[in-house]
Amino acid sequence: MQKNVNHIIIRFLTMWYICIFILIICPGRSLAQNNYEIQVYASQTQTKGSTMFELHSNYTFKGSTQIVNGVLPSNHSLHETVEITTGITAVFETGVYLFTNYTPGYGYQIVGMHLRPRVMVPADWEIPVGLSLSMEIGYQKPAYADNEWSLEIRPIIDKQWDRFYASLNPTFGIALQSNYNNSVPTFAPNVKLSYAVWKNTGLGIEYYGDLGPVTNFDQGTQQNHALFIAYDLLNNARWELNIGAGFGLTPATDPFVFKLIMGRKIKWNKSKN
Repeated sequence: MQKNVNHIIIRFLTMWYICIFILIICPGRSLAQNNYEIQVYASQTQTKGSTMFELHSNYTFKGSTQIVNGVLPSNHSLHETVEITTGITAVFETGVYLFTNYTPGYGYQIVGMHLRPRVMVPADWEIPVGLSLSMEIGYQKPAYADNEWSLEIRPIIDKQWDRFYASLNPTFGIALQSNYNNSVPTFAPNVKLSYAVWKNTGLGIEYYGDLGPVTNFDQGTQQNHALFIAYDLLNNARWELNIGAGFGLTPATDPFVFKLIMGRKIKWNKSKN
C-alpha cells in the first residue's frame, strides 16, 4: 500500500514540477477572466470512445465600453464558443475550441482557436479526491484578446460528498505572444460549490478570479473577481446544461454576464446486442 502511495505522489509531483518549469521559462501575462469560456472544470475526463459537443454562449449585459490594450469593449457583446472534446483513453482526452464574437458596431467575427489535452489520475490509484491536469494553448485575434498566443495550465481538484460537490481549479495563464503583457504568469483561481437539490438539479455558486502576476499580485481594484449563481443538469448520460448569472465584484470585472453551456454526448463505441 505504501509503495502505491509513493508511486502516486511521485507521478503527481513530476507533472507539477513540469508545469512550474514551463511557468518559469515562459514569461508573459495572461488574459484576465474572459467571456469566451466561463466554466469550472470537473476532474473526470471524457469517456473513451465518446465525444461531447458543447456550445458556450455568454452575453455581457454590462461590460467595458472603452478599447483597452487594443481589445474591443465587451459591453453588449455575445461570445459563442464551440467546444468538441473526445475521450482517447480511460484517462486522457483532447478538446478543441472555436471562439466567435458579436459586438455591436463591429459585427460577427471568428476570433480564434485553442487546443486542450487533459490527463486524469486513474480511479484505481484510490486517492481521496478527483485529480486531473489540463493544458490549453491557442490563438485569438489581437482585437479580441490582449494575448494573441497563450498557454493555460489548469490543475483540477474535486470531491463529491453525497449531494454536495466542490471543485477547485488553481489556474495559471501565460502569454506566449503579446504586445502588452510581458510579465510573469498570472494566477486565476476558479471554484465551484454545488448542491443536488433534486436528482437532476444542482444549484450553487461559481467563482472566477484573476489576481495578476504570481510574483506581484495586482491591487485589489485591478484584480478580476466574479461570482456566478449557477444551475446544472445532473445525472443525464446524453445532455449537459449549465446556466449562470455572474456579477463582477471589482471595477476591473464586467458587472453582469449571463452564461449558458449546452452539450450533447455521442458514443462512438456502442456495444452490439
